[in-house]
Amino acid sequence: MKVIDKINEGQVLSIEILPPNRGQDIEEIYSALDQLMQYPINFINVTRHAPEMTYVELNERIVKVPKVKRPGTVGITAALMRRYNVDVVPHVLCYGMNKYQIEDMLIDLNLIGVENLFVIRGEYENQSAEVEKESYRHASELVKQISNMNKCEYLYPCENAHPTNFCIGVAGYPEKHFESPNLEEDMRHLKEKVDMGAHYIITQMVFDVNVYKRFVEMARALSINVPIIPGIKPIVSLKSIYSIPRKFFVNIPEPFVHEMQEAKTEKEEFHIGVDYTAKLVEELLNYGAPGIHVFTMGRGQSTKAVFERVFGK
Repeated sequence: MKVIDKINEGQVLSIEILPPNRGQDIEEIYSALDQLMQYPINFINVTRHAPEMTYVELNERIVKVPKVKRPGTVGITAALMRRYNVDVVPHVLCYGMNKYQIEDMLIDLNLIGVENLFVIRGEYENQSAEVEKESYRHASELVKQISNMNKCEYLYPCENAHPTNFCIGVAGYPEKHFESPNLEEDMRHLKEKVDMGAHYIITQMVFDVNVYKRFVEMARALSINVPIIPGIKPIVSLKSIYSIPRKFFVNIPEPFVHEMQEAKTEKEEFHIGVDYTAKLVEELLNYGAPGIHVFTMGRGQSTKAVFERVFGK
């Protein structure tokens, strides 16, 4: 079922997972999800990673090759759909493939029954010149390609072609993308993605309901009228209080930080983090958010604890 159709029925719940590292199996993902699927999860997002250029030694010589640290997004998508009978939303990146290769991957996803996609650009600093020159530079360009396929417009001429029927999600940054000079310019880029055909938005993680409210108000003022789902991440350790802002360029409210600093044990930190996140979820849903998207990062314990608080069981 499409994300936008499910939203029309009521508030949705989705989680995001990482593919396993190269060479690892899917059992750890199954173990985490088996604990979570008792809750009303509507969608599972599967991230995708672009290749990074690296050097490997082959037959006594050093070779420069592209390497994806966590491959397997398409395979995991199919496996989760089969195991849990749930809608899975694979991420599609601008980087790592040219537009013709992307079209082939989209055809594969369409053939296995995927109806929802999440389109992101990917990060410049992880890319080499060899990878970047064949890639889209903006997510809006990739959104347009997918929208064209929905209208039966393929890159290669096709006889008796059938249109795809993808529901397209894109990322929004309530505190702006770190590369943008200001939030206003970042919002204009978001509008470009919606104008190209995006159906819904999932935000970068937020830790304050007022940050989400302001973002929605700015979006509506720009006639961005698609559903905007807030992204959240349970922070259950003092260490994460400091590492998350460095990695994701987000702010964490001072009262929460102070409470975590006052915790005497790791167990107390965990409970403080769960309580704060559960309250945030309730505030967002009460405000009227169309749903909640949880960045689990492959770890189900803290997410399960939050779901227990919010949904019971």
